Amino acid sequence: CIVPTVSSLSCCRQAIVEVLTQPVLESAGPCQGCKATPPHEGPCLQTCNCVCVAWRRVGGAFKMVTELENQLTVGFIGLGIMGTAMAKNLIKSGKFASVYVWNRTLSKCDELVAEGAVKVSTPAEIVQKCHITFGMLADPAAALQAALGPDGVVAGMTIGKGYVDMSTVDEATSQQIAAAVTAKGGRFLEAPVSGSKKPAIDGQLIILAAGHQGLFDECQDAFAAMGKCSLFLGAVGAGARMKLVVNMVMGSMMAAFGEGMALAQKSGLQQHDLLEVLGLGAMANPMFALKGPNLVHREYPPAFPLKHQQKDLRLALALGDSLDQPLPVAAAANEAYKQAKAKGHADDDFAAVFEAICTEAAAAAATNGH
Repeated sequence: CIVPTVSSLSCCRQAIVEVLTQPVLESAGPCQGCKATPPHEGPCLQTCNCVCVAWRRVGGAFKMVTELENQLTVGFIGLGIMGTAMAKNLIKSGKFASVYVWNRTLSKCDELVAEGAVKVSTPAEIVQKCHITFGMLADPAAALQAALGPDGVVAGMTIGKGYVDMSTVDEATSQQIAAAVTAKGGRFLEAPVSGSKKPAIDGQLIILAAGHQGLFDECQDAFAAMGKCSLFLGAVGAGARMKLVVNMVMGSMMAAFGEGMALAQKSGLQQHDLLEVLGLGAMANPMFALKGPNLVHREYPPAFPLKHQQKDLRLALALGDSLDQPLPVAAAANEAYKQAKAKGHADDDFAAVFEAICTEAAAAAATNGH
């Protein structure tokens, strides 16, 4: 062999195994490691401890791979609006030997398979195949099921592997998953993100990580592919708390913005004029600029579903209750999001809270005889 043996490059074993799934256009001669003809159904290292040769196969065609890179194999669990965009960026980065994907509805994997990902049937299988697995689940229940359920992350966890949960969950959920992962000898990092669909597509998320410092360091290539900034905040729970605070502020701002837009319209002002005034002053911010036209046209294509914003407000309020911290503004905003959900806007963008505000105003006007 022209490169070190498996004993000194154990982290590359998975990378060699994964190339077997990639398409090829040509055949190759006998294995240069053990001279087997035809080549093994698996890489040469399985029988002769040689890592200088691996084979790619489709049907009966083989291609020899002689350039071995010390690349990580990564996996991604949860392919919703955010997860799909984030996993695509991992694939496009070219930094990883393979990217495995799983979603509860397996057909959602097909779009990523077309980009070069490999679909598997369970989270446990992803963990078994990958050095680091990332998860992006909808809520605490989904995060717990993916991690702790039958054939979940923990079922496939072994010593040294890493799990990075990027879901927005409460601190208790994050700590429960962390305890289960570390009990199996794995490493855990929580890494919820600030940003919605467009930043996810553009790889411009802000990643709020906490947990295993070494795993955080190993994730830098992945975080660079998915985000513009990654912060390490300390022990498990700090990331979850930070994300809930950020989303509580965002949800409250959107509700107040909606009330302002409703009041402007009701008082005879042009909503476009209000948007211009806000954009020129100290309150100018990307969210108002991006969501303002949605409110004007009352159209809400989902970038961050309203049901998730309401979930985050609920979790933030629970955190406040546990610390005896009054949160009256957030509590009032939460009620508006709950009303919007009840009116059928759960899957619309969170800007659809405006519909609850407008409906409430109309009901009040009817009651007052206006």
